[in-house]
Amino acid sequence: MKEINIKSEWKIKTDFPIIVAGPCSAETEKQLFSTAEAMQHISQIDLFRAGIWKPRTRPGDFEGKGEEAVRWLVDVKEKYGFAVCTEVATPKHVEVCLKHGVDALWIGSRTVVSPFAISEISAALQGVDTSVMVKNPMNPDINLWIGALERFYNVGIKRLAAVHRGFFTYNETHFRNDPVWQIPFELKRRIPQLPLICDVSHISGNSKLIADVSQWALDLEMDGLMIETHIEPKKALTDAKQQLTPNELNTLLNTLQIKKTSENLPQKVLNRMRQDIDDVDNQLIQQLGRRLEIVRQMGEYKQEHNMTILQMERWKKVLEERIDKGLGLGIKKEFLFKLLQLIHQESIRIQSEINSKKNL
Repeated sequence: MKEINIKSEWKIKTDFPIIVAGPCSAETEKQLFSTAEAMQHISQIDLFRAGIWKPRTRPGDFEGKGEEAVRWLVDVKEKYGFAVCTEVATPKHVEVCLKHGVDALWIGSRTVVSPFAISEISAALQGVDTSVMVKNPMNPDINLWIGALERFYNVGIKRLAAVHRGFFTYNETHFRNDPVWQIPFELKRRIPQLPLICDVSHISGNSKLIADVSQWALDLEMDGLMIETHIEPKKALTDAKQQLTPNELNTLLNTLQIKKTSENLPQKVLNRMRQDIDDVDNQLIQQLGRRLEIVRQMGEYKQEHNMTILQMERWKKVLEERIDKGLGLGIKKEFLFKLLQLIHQESIRIQSEINSKKNL
């Protein structure tokens, strides 16, 4: 695995998560100022956000107000004391933001999917002292996400953060974008000092879910939250369903529970339970190795007797029996199905490899 050389200088707060809040879009000067005025007493806010250029799926939808709105955003900074940030998708956007003194930039998920676009934007930031947040790509590809982060780091962006906003899926879910938490967890494992902010608005897609998703994110040790906030969400020109009012944001931030990490708790009980888990994991790995050895033997037997690798009726029976057994032990059907599929895929791969070697 290629080494990742990113050492972010963005300071992670220890007392309260990083909070990025503000409207999805800067629609009018009045709307932006009214929202900022209603938010100015919320002390937990670190960055006031607003979309200036909006990447819309179809032409004719509200696409933002451009440079005019950047001036509004900077006026918010001067009048209400917020550090301000917005999304950029082209070198021209970068140029405009730097000219007017925008404090931080974020890169949207639609842009992150294109290494060409990221290369052009990062080149425009060569040697610039600013802060950059990089959202995950729309598809669950961690290497694409890391590649975007590396490109900004390599041009000298030292205050760098990642933003987890969930992933597009065709599967039915309660959320607008599937969290697929394993991917940000893996990003954090590979780049532990990189701040990881959770865009709870784009994961939720519904203001009623934001409180639960926010707490969920903090319980999973996310370093911050991005929360869309609008003075009148129902009248918003973009993402009306997923924005909070300033009062709702204030209530949310004052009711979030900042829980202890394991390092702050007595270790004796945790260590005993962790040892039990380690013992079970070792047994699982040993048994899995034994199972795959039997699979190899079966593959050789099938090859010698000219049998097909896949025995569909047998596979259906295995699935039914194992899932029934697992349900009786309180194991979720979806989890067990995925686990059995992975094991079966590896079994097919091993037997296919044996078959290929015999035929050479």
